[in-house]
Amino acid sequence: MNSNILVIGGTGKTGRRVVTQLENKGITPRIGSRTAPIPFEWSNPSNWTEVLSGIEKMYVTYYPDLAVPGAKEAIETLTKIAKETGVQKMVLMSGKGEAEAEACEQIVMHSGLDYTIVRASWLNQNWSESFFLDPILSDVIALPMSEVLIPFVDAEDIAEVATTALLDEHYNGQIIEVTGPELLTFKDIVQTIGKVSNRDLIFHEITLDQYVEGMKQIQLPNDVIWLIEYLFSHVLTNPKNQIVSRDVEKVLGRKARSFSAFAEETVKTGVWNQVVSPANHS
Repeated sequence: MNSNILVIGGTGKTGRRVVTQLENKGITPRIGSRTAPIPFEWSNPSNWTEVLSGIEKMYVTYYPDLAVPGAKEAIETLTKIAKETGVQKMVLMSGKGEAEAEACEQIVMHSGLDYTIVRASWLNQNWSESFFLDPILSDVIALPMSEVLIPFVDAEDIAEVATTALLDEHYNGQIIEVTGPELLTFKDIVQTIGKVSNRDLIFHEITLDQYVEGMKQIQLPNDVIWLIEYLFSHVLTNPKNQIVSRDVEKVLGRKARSFSAFAEETVKTGVWNQVVSPANHS
């Protein structure tokens, strides 16, 4: 059946998984994306009233991250239009230990809408679907802060928690912090991926300045470089982000998925064993 649920970012890492979770329950949500029948773009609020028309609940992920400049203003506008169009509940995907993200949370929390905030640690899927994949494919991973402990969380767990929060009013007014079940370093992650993919991956410790310069050399967009530098310099080192939460277990009644379990499943897709032209990594 069609539903009154909107998934903004419905083609992204967590959004598309929320869509799948809903579809598995017989619900066909409206997808908020640039390619949707009614396109949704964060940079163009002129048609947001149309996008939100008839919607009662929505899951919101902001691309690329709630920490970037302009995110707060966009969330303010979206929340205002949501109230005007009759949206009753918002589930917001947020980041742990990000002051800017928490400012966006406050907008939603004081909006008068029912809400659930899902605060997530760094995603396992960053190594298979995002900015850490190319270094893995090149066999040489050079990263700063290699000893920082991170409770990497799986996007599937985030999606299941978010879907539960959307459909269950018990979670209204709550902040749910989602992490994996253990603290891991970048070295631990690379070692695990190398083991499951049967590859000799080389890890180099570098400075943050060297990492930023490397991103500039491969001509990543400036906003992406800013975000990654911010995440390394402010978020990774935040003590709040080095704590394992049990909220996934509380909401889902099972333990959060471990990185090793994620890696065992992901290697079967072949994503870490692609044959890649050296030109793509020069």
